[in-house]
Amino acid sequence: MSSDPRELCPYVIVNGAKQAIDFYVRAYGAVVEFVLVDPGDGRIGHAEIRFGATRLFVSDEYPDFGAIGPSRLGGSPTKFHLDVADCDAFVARAVREGATLLRPPRVEFHGHRTALLADPFGHQWFIAHQVELVSPGEMQRRWNAMVAGAPEAAS
Repeated sequence: MSSDPRELCPYVIVNGAKQAIDFYVRAYGAVVEFVLVDPGDGRIGHAEIRFGATRLFVSDEYPDFGAIGPSRLGGSPTKFHLDVADCDAFVARAVREGATLLRPPRVEFHGHRTALLADPFGHQWFIAHQVELVSPGEMQRRWNAMVAGAPEAAS
């Protein structure tokens, strides 16, 4: 049906979009598709960058338009999940480039080696690679065991 969704593109607003895009390219391996610069003041009005097959839209803050970033709001309730080939290597590069390590890489009950990073612009990113294929039923069993404090929760 023609009205079905085709693609979801997150849109992040930051204070310093050019610096954020540069960071995402250096630290996260993003590829810049294009950037539109506001002719009035030089802010980035809209940019599209790509992480593998996924696009992320980025712009500077435009408070008069309701576009404000996490630094102005005291944080963001939204986190990104980025699948990579090697969580540890990716995290090491990102930290060298200025990301803050919030949770070091570890194997989780759901079968992914996962870390949590904060970028310098107020957004948090789960970085993960799959180490084990775990069914939803087994994930639930492991989660239940983990919450109950069972030692076998992660396996």
